[in-house]
Parts: sequence; C-alpha cells; structure tokens
Amino acid sequence: MPESTARPARRRHGATAQLALLLPAPEGPVCGVDEAGRGPLAGPVYAAAVILDPRAPIDGLRDSKALSAARREALAGEIRERALAWAIASASTAEIDALNILQAALLAMQRAVAGLAIEPALARVDGNRPPRLRCLVQTLVGGDALDPAISAASILAKCTRDQAMLALHERFPQYRFDRHKGYPTAEHLALLREHGPCEEHRRSFAPVRALAAGRTG
Repeated sequence: MPESTARPARRRHGATAQLALLLPAPEGPVCGVDEAGRGPLAGPVYAAAVILDPRAPIDGLRDSKALSAARREALAGEIRERALAWAIASASTAEIDALNILQAALLAMQRAVAGLAIEPALARVDGNRPPRLRCLVQTLVGGDALDPAISAASILAKCTRDQAMLALHERFPQYRFDRHKGYPTAEHLALLREHGPCEEHRRSFAPVRALAAGRTG
C-alpha cells in the first residue's frame, strides 16, 4: 500500500521548540500504531493500534516513556473505555529469534491493526519503518510524542508488555524481570551471567547469544 514518512518541522520561540506537523486529512478512520519491547533481552515484543474518538478526547496522552507507571495505567484504562477501537498483539521470543527484532515488531503491528474492530483508512506508525498493511501507512518519526493516537498505542503496548514481564517474573524470579522488564541493565546482565539464559531470553541478541555459547562451548 502507499506509504510516506513525516518528520516534524521545528519552530523556535525563545527556549521552547514548537512542533508543527502537516499531514493529509484522510477520508475514514485513522489509527495510531506503536510497539514496546524492541530493546530488551527477553520476552515478546508488543504492539497496539488505537482509533481515538474525536468526541471523547483523552487528556494527557504522550509518549509512554515520559509517563510514570501509575499514570500510564490510568491512561490505559481511559483509552480502553473511550477509544472507538483498540487492539494489542505481540510477537513471541521464538518469532523474534527466527525473524529478527525489527521484522517481529512489524509483525506485531500487523496483528494489532488486523485486530481492530473498525478497519482504518490510514495507519500512522511511530518511527520510519512501515508494516505491510491493507490500509494507507504513514510513518512518523517521534510520533509517540506528537500524535495522540500513536501516544495511546504506545501506552497500551507498554502497559501490556510490562504486565507480561511481571508474569515472566513469577515463572523466572531469579532474573528479576519485575524490576528491569528484560532491558539490559547491569543487574539483568549480572543475573544472566549467574544463571544463564532462560527460554524467554532472545538468543538472537548478542549478550544472550554470547552467554549461551559460553555455557555450551
């Protein structure tokens, strides 16, 4: 399908950078799409797609990384209640290792958009790599901080993945997934060296691959 990439134009007023975005107005529903979990060493990658209701605006939508966990969860509840449609999907650790993390993230995005109860005319996707979708796709660098629907998708994906990592902590408490959510923190790397990888660690990621090879070599 046709696709385009938009970058924000910056207008400076004193010390404040105002972001202006010129995008075509589509005919039909627009969904925002974002992923969570490309960087961690363990667990699935998640994606969400959201079609907001212009008659029921949600205050405080922004990049999920700029919000506290409590604020993300509160907004996630509002999004589920007030959006016209939303869907969340994932690609497994096995799929990440088989496809690579980029292709797995794009697959999760495809699944999320396909799961919407309303078919969008346009999908606005955070970043610069578009998933293959049935509708028009527009990528937007920094979109999770600029487009409310992408922000909403970012929040749903992040909250759902964090919950999944808490569930993984219950299965594998020795790795403390509850604290770092699988990201390569000093604590996580130390625990990986102590215990070796579990089945949910991504063998295609260099730190995990090196530790796994060292234990089998």
